[in-house]
Amino acid sequence: RLLKMEEFFPESFRLDLKDERNAFFELYKEEQIWICKPSCSNQGRGIFLLKNSAAVNTLQAKLHSAEESLLKKRVPYKAPQARIVQRYIHQPLLLEGKKFDVRSYLLIACTAPYVLFFAHGYVKLTCVNYDAASDDLTVHLTNQYMQKKNSLYSQLKDETVWRMEHFNSYVNEKFRKTHGLPKDWVFTVFTTRMQQIILQCFLAAKHKLDRKLGYFDLIGCDFLIDENFKVWLLEMNANPALHTNCKVLRDIIPAVVYESL
Repeated sequence: RLLKMEEFFPESFRLDLKDERNAFFELYKEEQIWICKPSCSNQGRGIFLLKNSAAVNTLQAKLHSAEESLLKKRVPYKAPQARIVQRYIHQPLLLEGKKFDVRSYLLIACTAPYVLFFAHGYVKLTCVNYDAASDDLTVHLTNQYMQKKNSLYSQLKDETVWRMEHFNSYVNEKFRKTHGLPKDWVFTVFTTRMQQIILQCFLAAKHKLDRKLGYFDLIGCDFLIDENFKVWLLEMNANPALHTNCKVLRDIIPAVVYESL
């Protein structure tokens, strides 16, 4: 069964497409939080939050100015930088008060014929407790590159990455009874949902892949779970980080690379 987009993907708009850009600016209401990110970047670079009308108006003016500038130069039209705005999920599930998301892997092992593999990765947590109103990006973005900017990172870095087994035990202990979850929800319901979403995204994009012998690709897939245990896909990353800068990653990443090859 194919899922509807709103069942797993936060409402999103492409700012490089005029119709979508205008639709977002018409839709925006005060008190909403949206996250704005470039579509071809990594490590949290270029990401910022839109938390009020002033920030949204500034972005709108900046995009309009860039468009006007290009028209005046009489150069062939060039779309604004490819960015998306995505509705911010402001009630995420928290682990010990901290925001987290889950990195899983899709290996496109072959395109002629199509051969796909799924692999569990790890849980990425922030250094500090979650506060939706905070302007500190290290409260909102979980990747290691961003967490390194927090002064607490050096002493907490091994606590910012959990094994999936640790996550599963934590959910069993802290949430299973209160939320009526089945035992080992992480390795049953959650895993099945991630695979369902990843497969659907692959089917949507497979026509763009080079169908040739020797083609393969490892994709990093980031999932967020909200406080109602709904699973959201945040993004899929080409060229996912393979750093081993903390204990858990030193165990997990080499195996992912080895098994991929």
